[in-house]
Amino acid sequence: MESTKNLLPLSNDMKESKETEEHKVPTMTRKGVYTALSYMTSSVLLVMFNKAALTCYNFPFANVITLSQMVCAFVILYVLKSFNIISLTTESQNSSKSKNSILFVPFTTLVHTFPLAITYLLFMVVTMEAVRGINIPMYTTLRRTTVAFTMIMEYFLSGKKHSIFVLGSVGIIIAGALVAGARDLSFDAYAYSVVFIENMCKAVYLASISRVGKASGLNIFGLVWSNVLICGPMLFFWSLLRGDLQSTLNFTYLLYPGFQVVMILSCAFTFFINYIVVLNTTVNSALTQAICGNLKDVFTSGFGWIIFGGLPYDLFNVLGQSLGFFGSCLYAYCKIQGK
Repeated sequence: MESTKNLLPLSNDMKESKETEEHKVPTMTRKGVYTALSYMTSSVLLVMFNKAALTCYNFPFANVITLSQMVCAFVILYVLKSFNIISLTTESQNSSKSKNSILFVPFTTLVHTFPLAITYLLFMVVTMEAVRGINIPMYTTLRRTTVAFTMIMEYFLSGKKHSIFVLGSVGIIIAGALVAGARDLSFDAYAYSVVFIENMCKAVYLASISRVGKASGLNIFGLVWSNVLICGPMLFFWSLLRGDLQSTLNFTYLLYPGFQVVMILSCAFTFFINYIVVLNTTVNSALTQAICGNLKDVFTSGFGWIIFGGLPYDLFNVLGQSLGFFGSCLYAYCKIQGK
């Protein structure tokens, strides 16, 4: 029987969740502080590294970066699972049935997660294209409008409606994006459209991930593993047919230490962010995760503006960015309060 003592903590660890609820303290523990800081730092750096690879080094193949991130996730998960450091399934599904496959999960489970994996692939590829074509402050502002697309998807999929408080906060977020975008010197209709397509893809992915995870019995690591197994080969052959892999071998900066470091860190942080989001919510709380998400947006916009530029520093920008930040904070507060 597989030992669970050395498994990394997951959000579906029911025993740990109950103990956390029964022994809540009003202040964050040292582990909680480190976890929150790790999440914010890694999230900001991930956007910066992706932007650096695509714009500073002018690497033209966003799908190759996505493929590299998938390969990195595959290697890390394979090693961790081989040494029983992690589990790919929930505790209730952690049976011998899920371990008798060379792929660690049954083939039927991969079939069940196929639609989610395709959505994940589209989301990843579009995300990289969005980061390439727009400056960081506006990218962060427009990304906050994801919640509007998610609400639309929830309405059409399940008929779910939201309160006037939530709708108002989302309206403020969209207004902030419009105000900030009005003064974007690097405005590009194509880049803006890609960001909104990214938001739609993320909305579909978020609306599906919880349902598929429960039905398949996979935890966050298991879902990432299935996505990589399904999407990795598809993206590899697509890149091969397009000639992107061959062109990458001839890329001017391929052997430059700076470019290699950026690529390696981009791959590592992509995997790490999938885990640290779950850990931050488990160790701290959903409220802490929401607050951290908004705080890291501020740092992302600030560092992005300093390093990559793209926005004039005037009243419209400050107002637009502030409205977006205030709206996202108000939305998080409304959701936490159940409004």
